[in-house]
Amino acid sequence: MAEQPQLEWFKSSYSGSPNNECVECANLPQSILVRDSKTPNGPHLTFSQVAWGAFAFAVRTGTLRRN
Repeated sequence: MAEQPQLEWFKSSYSGSPNNECVECANLPQSILVRDSKTPNGPHLTFSQVAWGAFAFAVRTGTLRRN
């Protein structure tokens, strides 16, 4: 079985809240992993690079809307 690469998790440079309620991300060749920073050993979500890019673009441009 192939060895898993060591993941390098990071927080956004905008993550500076005093209560540290943030998400952390890790880049893989074909996907982006996202987890809750308060539970680093907990589960994570996996997004394709295309889906994550579309989400980030919508957040940056203010086009992400709640229903």
